[in-house]
Amino acid sequence: MQYILAYILPLLIIVFSGNYFINYIKKLNFGQQVRDYGPESHLKKAGIPTMGGLLIISVFLILSLFFVPLNIEYTALLLSTFIMALTGFLDDFLKIKFERSLGLKAWQKIILQTAAALVTAVTAVFVVKQHSIIIPFLGNLQTGEVFKFILAFIVVIGSSNAVNLTDGLDGLAAGVTAVVSAAFAAIFYLQGLNNYSLLMLIMAGSTTAFLWFNANPASVFMGDVGSLAIGGFLGATAVLTAAEIYLLIIGGIYVIETLSVMIQVPYFKVTGGKRVFKMTPIHHHFELSGLAENKIVFRFVIITIVLSLFAVSSLF
Repeated sequence: MQYILAYILPLLIIVFSGNYFINYIKKLNFGQQVRDYGPESHLKKAGIPTMGGLLIISVFLILSLFFVPLNIEYTALLLSTFIMALTGFLDDFLKIKFERSLGLKAWQKIILQTAAALVTAVTAVFVVKQHSIIIPFLGNLQTGEVFKFILAFIVVIGSSNAVNLTDGLDGLAAGVTAVVSAAFAAIFYLQGLNNYSLLMLIMAGSTTAFLWFNANPASVFMGDVGSLAIGGFLGATAVLTAAEIYLLIIGGIYVIETLSVMIQVPYFKVTGGKRVFKMTPIHHHFELSGLAENKIVFRFVIITIVLSLFAVSSLF
């Protein structure tokens, strides 16, 4: 019953409070700032309420306090998530206040993301003493303290930015995250990590409910406050449970989105303006290639379901 409630409660809270929240941020004029160099089809999205991630993360954090014990491990996880949410909130707020597509400066964002990663790294290495990673189908691999500490920074910051890059089409980040969270809930349940399973179900319920309002055509966007926090949560959880490889597999869409940017940017600079993709992140490449926004989202979600089933099968 507890597992059902962990999924259903956030879903119902967000579905029934969503319209009130959207109307409130409309009154505050929290409208989306569209990038000047983005697809032309996205210009019509300018002014649609953003920072919907506030609802996702608020519900997630509050319900988490009721479902899991506040020991050092879970407190650190929720604190890391909160710091990432704060980073995204400041980024979104500055975009809206100054009516521009860029908010925090890169160094400001990195400092805050590093703080979130540091909380996770210290907790994993020195409190939980988690010095290994799980290799699906093979078992645990001992890594040592230094490697795990460095890996924590890469995974938490990388995951946060990866989900942020994925949040570019209506329903994409929320849809993929709902599947990723549900898959991790199953994996943690099978591993006997019940509290982590509950946390993942709360996130799955929250992001599923958000799709009620974020599916194409979206009436609200999650903004950086949602995407950075979700990515930070997934990354921190992976580090604390030695599930970094599972995140790499299940979050394959996040990885592909990030790699497309990592390939495009240096190639563009080295070749003096040539491109590998029409536009990155890669969902924009498919969009400019003529695929409908909904079709891209559905296909990316289907890929995530397949990757999730593969990952879960490693435990049988």
